[in-house]
Amino acid sequence: MKPVFIAGPCVIESMDCLREVAREVKRLKDLYKLDIYFKASFDKANRTSITSFRGPGLKKGLQMLGDIKEEFGLPLLTDIHESAQAAPAGEVVDVLQIPAFLCRQTDLLVAAAYTGRVVNIKKAQFLSGVDMQYPVEKVHDAGGQEVWLTERGNVYGYNNLAVDFRNIPDMLRFTPRVVMDCTHSVQRPGAAGGKTGGNREYVPMMALAAKAFGATGYFFETHPDPDNALSDGPNMLYLNDLESVIKSLI
Repeated sequence: MKPVFIAGPCVIESMDCLREVAREVKRLKDLYKLDIYFKASFDKANRTSITSFRGPGLKKGLQMLGDIKEEFGLPLLTDIHESAQAAPAGEVVDVLQIPAFLCRQTDLLVAAAYTGRVVNIKKAQFLSGVDMQYPVEKVHDAGGQEVWLTERGNVYGYNNLAVDFRNIPDMLRFTPRVVMDCTHSVQRPGAAGGKTGGNREYVPMMALAAKAFGATGYFFETHPDPDNALSDGPNMLYLNDLESVIKSLI
């Protein structure tokens, strides 16, 4: 199976930032003939602190994503946090992503399935790969046709994640598309004084290890200046490094 790639900034910060990242994603898509989706969030509803930046919101964010799709011709992925967001998001994006903490929320999964879009379910940090059979069943039961699963690590003590790569072949039993979230898996959740830290230097190794275990997709959050990004900066790839990581996988 040809691998799928997902790349983009964590949250929508500005049109300038979206365009800069989308321009590079489009270049890589054309150069390497990639099956690649542009990703950005219109709202980060699970930030550590009440003062953290969340994004432009549903209406404005979807309009901005739609403009990127029209300008660059890239398929889109974004995450939803509430059932009511599924239908409007499904009118704009190609893949609806279910955040890890919400992967057991039946109404959210069903609403995503009703849109007819691909549903990408991120495995919760407290679940095993085998447990993901049941979220997949919920989407299929509601009429969803294509379901992806994404590995993003498991809670390992406080403020830490560890990746059990056996989850990848376990989840391949339920769907042929299992994505490795190479950037969120190196997070240090809540470990940076009211925000999430991370170790982006491990991202390339996470991707290669996932490939060895049979991953059929790779997720990278990337930013022109991640050290000054408004969300998830410590674990995001520098945009200039995205090409070398993708090259190592193809």
